[in-house]
Amino acid sequence: MQHRLVVVGSLVENIRLVKEAKERGYYTIVCDGYDFGTAKKMADKTYTIDVRDTDAIAEMCIKEQADGIIGSFSDLIFEKITETAPKANLKWYCTPEQLKYYRDKNEAKKLMERIGIRVPKHIVIHSDDNTELLKDFCFPLVIKPVSGWGSRGIYVVHDMEELIRRKPDVLQYAKTDEIEVEEYSHGHEHNVLSWLVDGKVHIIGIANREKTQMEKDHIPCLSRIVYPANDYDQIYDETRETLQKFADATGQKSGPLCMQFFYNEHGVEVCEIAGRILAYEHVLAMEFSNIDVVKLLLDYVYDEDHIPVYLQQAVPNKNVHCTGIYYLCNNGEKIKDMQSIYDIAKDPHIFHTEYFYKEGDTIDNDSYRSYFAYYYLKADSRKELDDLSDYIYQNATVKNDKDEEILYQFALEQY
Repeated sequence: MQHRLVVVGSLVENIRLVKEAKERGYYTIVCDGYDFGTAKKMADKTYTIDVRDTDAIAEMCIKEQADGIIGSFSDLIFEKITETAPKANLKWYCTPEQLKYYRDKNEAKKLMERIGIRVPKHIVIHSDDNTELLKDFCFPLVIKPVSGWGSRGIYVVHDMEELIRRKPDVLQYAKTDEIEVEEYSHGHEHNVLSWLVDGKVHIIGIANREKTQMEKDHIPCLSRIVYPANDYDQIYDETRETLQKFADATGQKSGPLCMQFFYNEHGVEVCEIAGRILAYEHVLAMEFSNIDVVKLLLDYVYDEDHIPVYLQQAVPNKNVHCTGIYYLCNNGEKIKDMQSIYDIAKDPHIFHTEYFYKEGDTIDNDSYRSYFAYYYLKADSRKELDDLSDYIYQNATVKNDKDEEILYQFALEQY
């Protein structure tokens, strides 16, 4: 009998997931709230249902006699599949009871503190709380929705007046009137991608995560992900131990487990641990580790016994150096000229490019097109990779109809 797989999410990160599923002979049903999703063009059947309508998606799964569900590339989709799967009696690696440790920032930090994982000093306040609660905190502070997603509603504030002014901006992205406040972390930032087998953490890759400050009171924007991290060997053991503590505490036994963290003189300081794949990054991890996360996701659904065998191939190739450069433009601007973006993509070191806009479009950074474009590059050394990245930073340009630069300008992080 042919497997019938529901893929939740139809945007660019799910294209390879649908393609691989079809190559394996699965009947693919792609579902989300977008009529135009590119992954829908490849699927055997599609539904336009808002991913937040878990009852409707579960009803569709039952009607279609689906025997699998997948789509683990965003916080929102991870959360909604976790809620949908038990309603449709489908296999999933997280339970609704575990979800609070992945989606509620305050609950996650309290758990991490209990089990000895370092996190920034933090507190949850309400919209009308007295600022005396923050008298022992040191500015700058990061303020964010307790249960937000997609890096929305996050600001860096440098004094109490700025914090009070920014409260309404945070709350428009929140489900409640709760705001997470934490001291700004220092040190170099990293991402780690891992997979759990029988509750044991297997590291797939650790990367440097570089960001650039664009606006004074906004959280710095992601500009570059680099595999492998330049301090990979130094931080590997503590990184794996941190993830293992978290998995042991939550009870997650299988599936992806990713972490965003700072590394400083005190060691690992965790920003976030997520039960999903880091979107736009898994292709880079594959270049470094020889592990295709898309295959892991599909094996989890239909051939979980194969995963330990496949993970044996995860031998980091430290001679492979690759990076993703993620560009943004000024919100609300209309694009007149982006020819340099196309020209740069002709460089032979660039092995994949994705454009989310074209000439004539208006930038909307709050939409599903949160990035303007990205490049994936590969080189023989970290220095060559840095030189290529710097060349792109110096030459990429996007102009509006007033011939003004609207592309955020990046600079290499210094290590």
